[in-house]
Amino acid sequence: MRTLEAQIERWPIAGVFTIARGSKTEAVVVTVEIAENGVVGRGEGTPYLRNGETPESVMAEIEAARGFVEAGGDLAGLQTAMRAGAARNAVDCALWDLTAKREGRPAYAATGLKRLEPLKTAYTLSLAAPDVMAEQARANARRPLLKLKIGGPDDLDRVQAVRDAAPKCRLIVDANEGLTLDDLIRLAPEFAKLGVKLIEQPLKAREDEALEGYACPVPLCADESLHTREELALCARRYQVANIKLDKTGGLTEALALKAEALAAGMQIMVGCMVSTSLAMAPAMIVAQGAEFVDLDGPLLLARDRTPGLTYIGSMIEPPPPALWG
Repeated sequence: MRTLEAQIERWPIAGVFTIARGSKTEAVVVTVEIAENGVVGRGEGTPYLRNGETPESVMAEIEAARGFVEAGGDLAGLQTAMRAGAARNAVDCALWDLTAKREGRPAYAATGLKRLEPLKTAYTLSLAAPDVMAEQARANARRPLLKLKIGGPDDLDRVQAVRDAAPKCRLIVDANEGLTLDDLIRLAPEFAKLGVKLIEQPLKAREDEALEGYACPVPLCADESLHTREELALCARRYQVANIKLDKTGGLTEALALKAEALAAGMQIMVGCMVSTSLAMAPAMIVAQGAEFVDLDGPLLLARDRTPGLTYIGSMIEPPPPALWG
């Protein structure tokens, strides 16, 4: 007999996390446990307000799928039984975890991997005044990769301040749809001079057709524009890098498929996350193997993480322990 349980959890953020769309002081996640014959699989999803999700709506989606899951529904059927999003992510990852524990082999083995390698993650600097972001950068100047949240009139000053404070770090800037095409055309050459390696989602998703034919001096990454394989063909014409997040794809199953097709389309891969706990990062580590950019720093932004959690040594993430996931 199989049972499903879900609950809303709140995890305090260390300070305030700010992007172009707003600020928050806690990460609200939904966790799922699927139990079968004494074995329990777990998954975590983060409701994405930009896509109209709330903790309550995610819980309702999971409840609606209860019959399918408890009747023994599998990963393949789940992809049509639930829509892409945080709810399916939590259920999908719980089923992966359940299967791994039931079969007695790591989840990554089912994807053809022989092992999980440790990964170096970006560390995100919250959107703030240039001098505040410089202080954030100075405190993290020994990390290999910093990601700056931007989206305002002082963006060039922000990037310059971070570059001065952390001269040896590789830099990514993430606009979260906060720029116009004119902004991008003006700023991109200056960002290139400052050594920025990637610009995430500069324009609003519904306005990024303007990127077709634009030869940006810094590679562009699709985030809000790219959820599943349905958007991939358009994104491949407008961006050079695909940001894959399990809360957008609706779980590990679609994330792996999206990665394969994005690579086949000639795109590079970034694997990102919402601000969430190690339970959400663990399955993403499978997708992130071999990715050009890894941004799985969610637990580093929290005041505390779940136990057991992932081990972060600086910016290096060790593979998840079996007691956590997979």
